[in-house]
Amino acid sequence: MEGVRVAVEADLPEIRSLVADAYALYTPRIGRVAGPVLSDYAALVQQHAVHVLEDAHKIAGVLVVIEGEHGFLLDNVAVRLDAQGKGFGRRLLEYAETLGQRKGYEVLRLYTNEVMVENLALYGRLGYVETHRIEEDGYRRIYMKKRLV
Repeated sequence: MEGVRVAVEADLPEIRSLVADAYALYTPRIGRVAGPVLSDYAALVQQHAVHVLEDAHKIAGVLVVIEGEHGFLLDNVAVRLDAQGKGFGRRLLEYAETLGQRKGYEVLRLYTNEVMVENLALYGRLGYVETHRIEEDGYRRIYMKKRLV
């Protein structure tokens, strides 16, 4: 997808700042910092799990997808505050779905915190269905999936 690329080490300061800003509004709702803010982005970049969407030579969005024993997991999607409402989040989700299909996965999984009602509504509109709820690492998470084939 145009504008989306695998992140490199030089992107780390911008990635960390963008993610922290994007999730800041959820801190009061959750009662603590959102999980994605605490992720080890240096390690994730080394694993080629982080993708960035650029707009006007700045990172407008961050996507983290992880391949593992449970399949293809969308671990994080975040959009820069001043870039929200421009469809970048949807573009990153579409990119994740396309990437999953190219890698041969039949399902894309994701999770979100139960208080992130805006995200839950968006995922539902895009065809994701809830699979289960769990408390994990002190966060109340809702897991969802979408068939890719």
